[in-house]
Amino acid sequence: MLNKEILDKYDSQGMHKVYDMWPEIARKSYNSRLEPVDFQDIDHIIFAGMGGSGAIGDLFASILSKNNIHVSLVKGYLLPKTVDKNTLIVTTSVSGDTVETLTVLDSAKKLDCNIIAFSSGGKMEKFCANNQINYRKIEFIHSARASFVNFSFSIMHVLNSILPIEKNHISETIDDLSKIQKQIHSQNLSDTNPAIDLANFVSGIPLIYYPHGLQSAATRFKSSIQENAKKHAIIEDVVEACHNGIVAWEKSSIIQPILLRGHDDFIKTKERFEIIKEYFAKNNIKYKEVHSVSGNILSKIITLIYLLDYTSIYRAILSEIDPTPVSSITFVKSKM
Repeated sequence: MLNKEILDKYDSQGMHKVYDMWPEIARKSYNSRLEPVDFQDIDHIIFAGMGGSGAIGDLFASILSKNNIHVSLVKGYLLPKTVDKNTLIVTTSVSGDTVETLTVLDSAKKLDCNIIAFSSGGKMEKFCANNQINYRKIEFIHSARASFVNFSFSIMHVLNSILPIEKNHISETIDDLSKIQKQIHSQNLSDTNPAIDLANFVSGIPLIYYPHGLQSAATRFKSSIQENAKKHAIIEDVVEACHNGIVAWEKSSIIQPILLRGHDDFIKTKERFEIIKEYFAKNNIKYKEVHSVSGNILSKIITLIYLLDYTSIYRAILSEIDPTPVSSITFVKSKM
């Protein structure tokens, strides 16, 4: 059973305290004094970033998937060959020192395209100053993954003329974050907390099934489980899984299925989820369902990320693990 003493003991750097403030951070970030920018005739946006910074690109790619703007994600070193004068390249590195993203930024400045960079400082800030590249500095809060909310809403503010996100959808999202906050924050460590309930379920390796529109939330959950709880995690598109991954359930394992569901998924996707549930019931496979709120796509994704991120923190505490240190990532970076 979790209590505040145990939470403070294992979360020694207070990650949960930042998550308790996500709605307030979101509101403050969207109303920040950062100067907006306006790029003309953009028909292709490339979001470049890694890890927690890359999750921001995943978010915007999901939101823009139903618009006429072509979106590409770069999680690595190389830009696509389709970059031209109507392309906007958005590079994000919370630390400002991400090698892959700095490489993309260096490549972008040599091309005939539009560029804007976001970081909390670091090498990226200096590079942009030296090369007259549009740059906005955003506060670093605790860690790259915990900074997701202030970076995301700050970028929405700066790129409001380009990103087709309605202001009322942003307000609705912040309101929905506040509603979720009341259920999952660290002052509610009871069985009524849905993040704790899910964290208690995830004792083995979670396999997260998701519909296409919620891929960014599933990807983020996988990363948060890996970084915070130090556990392996798997994600699969629920429709594609019915053509291959479902066969793996014919043999028992420590894998635990989680069904990530949107409030108004496509009717055929809903049908597929129900078939999988029937299969699990028939074969005595325990699973959990996680449903999005009923709001706009931004609200659905952001509130799911909030719930699932907090789940990964509670899972870490239940396993007596400090969610903040990521020594393996530090090791890799030291070799680069």
